[in-house]
Amino acid sequence: MIAFTSAIFIAFTLQAAAWEIGDDGLHKEDWFSLTFKDIAEDIATAKENGKRLALIVEQRGCIYCKEVHEVVLADPEVRDYIKEHFMVVQYNMHGSEEVTDTDGETLTEKQAAKKWRLLFTPTIMFMPEEAPEDMDAGQAAVAMMPGAFKKGTFLEMFIWVNDKGYEGEESFQTYYNRRWREKHGETSQPE
Repeated sequence: MIAFTSAIFIAFTLQAAAWEIGDDGLHKEDWFSLTFKDIAEDIATAKENGKRLALIVEQRGCIYCKEVHEVVLADPEVRDYIKEHFMVVQYNMHGSEEVTDTDGETLTEKQAAKKWRLLFTPTIMFMPEEAPEDMDAGQAAVAMMPGAFKKGTFLEMFIWVNDKGYEGEESFQTYYNRRWREKHGETSQPE
């Protein structure tokens, strides 16, 4: 009986994890897009597929990246919403893969992270629907999410970007607080 229970637990655990750890030490989601990291091309590909491009920048040993993958993205509500509306491409903050920035410059992932002034991992950069030619990806991003957030904030940021909330007068924080109060009542505090 113990062997049977252990087998069920192992099968359930393996089925629940949609990620693995790559040779670079980063969590690899099976639904992340593998591309040549030409950001303008990736923006166009995402748009052709009715999606938005999101770049997630991570690093080996990042406990917050682990939390995003093993807790937040493991939640079907979060994962399914992102998969439906976004094409996600992973970048390694200290990586050496070649990147072609939106301004046409070719550099390594490490150089790109420095150029985009990224300090925290994970950082998610939400790209515009059209690739700009006169600015880098850091300047062109319509929104950035630096660091790890719990499910509510994380998902709401993706919804806000998908709904083009950045084009309106309501900042993300105001939007998030309003949505929280609508769901939980005036006296509750957002997480």
